[in-house]
Amino acid sequence: MKRWIRCVSILGLLPLFTHSFQIRYNGDQVLRIIPIDSEQVKFLKQLAEDEQIDLWRPKFPEGIQPQGEVHARIPASALGTVQGELKERALEYNVLTQNIQDLLDSQIKSEVKQPFNTRAHSYTKYHPMEEIYYWMEEMKENYKELVTQHLLGMTYQKRPMYYLKISRKSDKPKKIIWMDCGIHAREWIAPAFCQWFVKEVLETYTADPKTDRFLQNIDFYILPVLNIDGYINSWTTDRLWRKSMSPCDNSTCFGTDLNRNFDAKWCSIGASRNCCSSIHCGSAPESEPEAAAVASFLRRHLRDILCYLTIHSYGQLILTPYGYTNETASNHEEMVNVGQKAADALYQKHGTEFQVGPMSEVLYYAAGTSSDRAADLGINFSYLFELRDNGTYRFILPEDQIQATCEETMAAVTTIIEYINDKHFQNSAPSFGALWLGVLVSSLLNIYFVNDS
Repeated sequence: MKRWIRCVSILGLLPLFTHSFQIRYNGDQVLRIIPIDSEQVKFLKQLAEDEQIDLWRPKFPEGIQPQGEVHARIPASALGTVQGELKERALEYNVLTQNIQDLLDSQIKSEVKQPFNTRAHSYTKYHPMEEIYYWMEEMKENYKELVTQHLLGMTYQKRPMYYLKISRKSDKPKKIIWMDCGIHAREWIAPAFCQWFVKEVLETYTADPKTDRFLQNIDFYILPVLNIDGYINSWTTDRLWRKSMSPCDNSTCFGTDLNRNFDAKWCSIGASRNCCSSIHCGSAPESEPEAAAVASFLRRHLRDILCYLTIHSYGQLILTPYGYTNETASNHEEMVNVGQKAADALYQKHGTEFQVGPMSEVLYYAAGTSSDRAADLGINFSYLFELRDNGTYRFILPEDQIQATCEETMAAVTTIIEYINDKHFQNSAPSFGALWLGVLVSSLLNIYFVNDS
């Protein structure tokens, strides 16, 4: 009865789910543009600053560089003007998406929902937030020996931020691996992976020696959706919404990029104080309750966290610190080597290629990210994943790619976890060779003492 009341109370905080998005993108196109010199770069930056184009890659005008690939949404109202100016300046471009609304409509059509069945949760479908809440309750109930649900904090719109803790009972101290997904609302594949990760751990721990070994030493903490308010908005109002839903003073715009709001050289580079910007950094470091809740958890459990993982899309990257500087972490070489092993394991699954390296080098400069905050706090392994794809579907990855994406990402994440587990707990149990050496020494001593007597 208590669980039923709790579910009702959660749903009371949520709007009824609908596919009838209020914001539409009829005739909007996505272009791939490659500037070749500083003049063309300057022109593209001006288009972005004048809001004639909506930058998707890089996320901000300062990230545009000669020979760098630019992905931008062009509103239908500005399409003719922008394409004419690109041709006039001999800017090379091609159309990635002819009509964004067609792509959105095709995704919606493929997601005709059956009545939600908590006992048959599909891991190859995208789920609205109310279904994810239900799923978390079911995981807690179905795996009572391993799973507990905890309140991390409340969002701006007063929705509960629950995370799942997967922990095997032990009489020794355990370490933590943290994973969060969905910090950017439109990146639906990220929460889908968090759900997949939980499923894989819970379904394999009794049969897979590797998973069993992890759980002897490590507890997993998984936050399926960090930006809950924004995620709900991406289902009900604007499929391409990115930020949180908090207001700004004296502005008709709203929302903060939660991955620019952490106290990691906050708003120094690759972020904006303009509330209308998609990379708005907020009013102060960790001014947003969602970012503050994650940062508080990291600080409280700092001594026990071995690895921080945050899952995003798109771009097919495994990023190491830092985004706010071209300096690297003290264990940079080790992190890149482990990241490359993860990328190799990922490639072996479905042939998807990922690039590995510091955010500022591989992607762009960005201050205030959660992964950099984790690194600054002293967490030795901090990775930001950008999942599929690399430009075909971008934030609107079809459901028929969820399984392959999750399978390959699972291989990469498991590789990182295995390395960290073996490194940190290498002396927690004797190796096979050490066991045999002990047996041999014991036998020789027995022979010696028997003969000596």
